[in-house]
Amino acid sequence: MKNSYFDLIEQTYYFPQEGFDLRNNNLTFHGISIKHLIKKYGTPFRFIYLPKIGDQIKKARNLFNKAIKKNNYKGRYFYCYCTKCNHFSHVISEALKHNVNLETSSSYDIDLILNVFHDKKIDVNRVIIHNGYKTDDYLKKILSLQEIGFKNNIIVLDSINELKRIEKLAGDTKIKIGIRMAINEESQSSYYTSRLGIRHTNILEFFTNNIKGKSNIELKMLHFFVDSGIKDSLYYWGEFQKATKLYVDLKKQCPTLNSFNLGGGFPIRNHLGFEYNYEYMINEIVSNIKDACAVEKIAEPDIYTEFGKYTVGESGAIIFEVLEQKQQNDTESWYIVNNSLMNTIPDAWSIFEKFILLPINKWNNEYKRVNIGGISCDHSDYYNSEDFNQEVLLPSYTDEEGEKEPLYLGFFHTGAYQDAISGYGGIKHCLIPSPKHVIIDRDEKGNIIDYVYRNEQSAEEMFKILGYSQNEKSEEAAKSK
Repeated sequence: MKNSYFDLIEQTYYFPQEGFDLRNNNLTFHGISIKHLIKKYGTPFRFIYLPKIGDQIKKARNLFNKAIKKNNYKGRYFYCYCTKCNHFSHVISEALKHNVNLETSSSYDIDLILNVFHDKKIDVNRVIIHNGYKTDDYLKKILSLQEIGFKNNIIVLDSINELKRIEKLAGDTKIKIGIRMAINEESQSSYYTSRLGIRHTNILEFFTNNIKGKSNIELKMLHFFVDSGIKDSLYYWGEFQKATKLYVDLKKQCPTLNSFNLGGGFPIRNHLGFEYNYEYMINEIVSNIKDACAVEKIAEPDIYTEFGKYTVGESGAIIFEVLEQKQQNDTESWYIVNNSLMNTIPDAWSIFEKFILLPINKWNNEYKRVNIGGISCDHSDYYNSEDFNQEVLLPSYTDEEGEKEPLYLGFFHTGAYQDAISGYGGIKHCLIPSPKHVIIDRDEKGNIIDYVYRNEQSAEEMFKILGYSQNEKSEEAAKSK
């Protein structure tokens, strides 16, 4: 009896499922033929499917508004996109089409805000939340936004000392601030309390001694952020309840406080068996905040979320070709792909992040256990299965069977952080270049549009960064391309 890869997936998961299906025994992604893209662009290449960004924004916004209506909640909901998650102009532009607010994390983010403002993609009414450590340069740029008319800047204090530096730079200028509450980290963390934010037991005293009564400082927001995201766990709900209690206590002393920022985002699908009840979690968040406010008879706050990975993560993918299979001992088989995994999906080796790995073709072949290796000379340039350090299951193939077509593999839901962490357009480990970058969109009639955003990085581009001069032969080679 033949046990095909398709049989394995169909028996193990619900398949087809959102985003993934087969056409002529080849994988499709949101109805897009990956095989067609391979024939058109070759491999390796990364792509981003822009419509998925809008789908995620609408999904979260609709569920929050549904929960607000269900609970007769009086506050509003504001969706913010974290620019640090993916800074590309096509990503930011797509998110802004859906009227999102923005969250910044460094001084250069302000230059990005000014760029989209001058391109008339936002106006001065857009809410801009400023997180991260506030250097003087960062604060000066934030204040420059106010000078040109941005009226909804909220500077979230990351430490007590930031307020003194803000006041010194702002003078009599009226500013809106938030306070980030430092949370207790999960038990497996290397430290107990987050370095980010102000200790929750110090916030009320800090407000009384440093903010209360000042006409030019308006406290608007309490910021609560759990790095592991919004999860239905004892740890998350414990920190959440601590934050809601702090908000209520702070609101009693501060009439201008009207916003509760949930910070950390929703998880995204990193395997086909992923299950997460978004609707339940959102309803629990809204109802718990409402109940806490009702007990103390205070107004319900506006709810802010800062979704980065959730917004753009599921829109991205990277496609490889298997160059060779190697049997290194009696039990371990390797598939070597045509780029470096460390360079293209750095989270896989740096923080052991998992992505959805699927073959593009050969779904009717039998399957076997394999490890995936990149072409760099580094021991860590590999990818394997779940948390148990095991191989993955993928279609087997042999040249003897006359399979002239190579096996193609795709890592999906890679749209968040990977380009920034790997240093897009810069120097890569072993000088293995960044792969071709493709944008996929749909026109007004729903037809697929795809085009190359940037070709594979050339040797000349890398040598220029490294300070090498181009000789005549390399210049001629570059021109011939």
